[in-house]
Amino acid sequence: MFFDETRAWLRELEIPDRDPDTNALSSGRTFSDGCHWRFEAPTVNTVEAVGTLLSQSVRRGFTINRVTETFGLSRHTLSEIRDYVALGREYGAQILMSVGPRAIYDIGATVQTQEGVRVGYRLRGQEQLVRAIEDVKRAVDVGVRGFILHDEGLLSVLGRLRAAGKIPEDTHLKISAHCGLGNGAAAQVLEELGADSLNPVRDLTLPIIAALRQAVEIPLDVHVDNTKTSGGFIRTYEAPDFVRVASPVYLKTGSSALAGHSTRATPQQTEDMLRQMEITAEFMQRHYPQARQSPPDAGFSRRPA
Repeated sequence: MFFDETRAWLRELEIPDRDPDTNALSSGRTFSDGCHWRFEAPTVNTVEAVGTLLSQSVRRGFTINRVTETFGLSRHTLSEIRDYVALGREYGAQILMSVGPRAIYDIGATVQTQEGVRVGYRLRGQEQLVRAIEDVKRAVDVGVRGFILHDEGLLSVLGRLRAAGKIPEDTHLKISAHCGLGNGAAAQVLEELGADSLNPVRDLTLPIIAALRQAVEIPLDVHVDNTKTSGGFIRTYEAPDFVRVASPVYLKTGSSALAGHSTRATPQQTEDMLRQMEITAEFMQRHYPQARQSPPDAGFSRRPA
């Protein structure tokens, strides 16, 4: 390999010095319950869709461990948020909700430009930071304990507030793919700031994902498929390999049925999400049956075993 000195420096810092050969690689790590993978239904932005996904998954014989909402907490009524929480408790699924407002809902024009899209989910100014914390407090009051974050500064603040007892100790902080995570050094920074799970960039190769696993201990949230606005790819055959090299891992599955990340699913799109999850569950059983999925009510995992 080239660049031996630089690679040695990275190893001294306990950062992977390359993307590993994944042909014979196995993570060997699990969630705290001893299981290797969990299903995540991403971009579920109505109570009706949550209810359909969770009830129909039981009828079809597979488990959805986590549901994530991406519309933004400040765009839901308290009644809707309570319904999300209640459905999660009824079916033993983790509920994570997106903190807002974000730049895409702000008055600035930069986010609407070709160059500015890179900052689309960040917070602009201290007032937006204050409002994001208020968003979390509002949701905590009605039982939400999982949040999707799009800004490293907000992660740092919430991590410190959690440590100080200002927000509940069992609050789960998940980093969104919109933060652009794509290397082990960045993953370590986010873990140190208090992240409990990391969603890397959606189209990373298997070796890059494996290097992220080597860099951090917390679970990774990996897209098996994605919305059309983020590429529309479907990587069902790679799902067993994602688990093999990156466990503990959440398999984010079903959003290829959707047009975008802040949309509300139609009944047909919800059905298509279920079909994609059912297919992925079949592939996991067919090709990697020794990998164990967490059962319902597994709870949040702050640190893997």
